[in-house]
Amino acid sequence: MDTTNKMTIDMNTDDLSEQQKRLLKSINMMLVHTMTTDEEDEYFDGSSELLRLVASAIKKANFSNKETEIAYDQQALEYCVDILSDQVYGDDLVKYDN
Repeated sequence: MDTTNKMTIDMNTDDLSEQQKRLLKSINMMLVHTMTTDEEDEYFDGSSELLRLVASAIKKANFSNKETEIAYDQQALEYCVDILSDQVYGDDLVKYDN
C-alpha cells in the first residue's frame, strides 16, 4: 500500500456532537479540495465555502453554546475577520514549515 499520498489525522472527538464531527469532516474535505484544484472558479468558490464552514464551526463550538447573554461566537468571528484583514492586506505571512 502506497502511503505517500495519504494522511491520517487522529483527533479526540469525545466532546464533539455528531453535527460538529460532520462539520469537521466537511472542513477537511473542502480544505483538500481548495488546495488541490486547478480550476479558478473552484479555487474561489472553495475558498469561500471553506471560510464559511470554519465560521460555522466557531458558531457551533462548545464554548459559544454556554448559557450567557454575551454573543461569544459573534465576537470571535469579528475578531477573526479583523486578524484576517490584517493578514490579507499586510506584509505578514504565516509560515508553518519546520
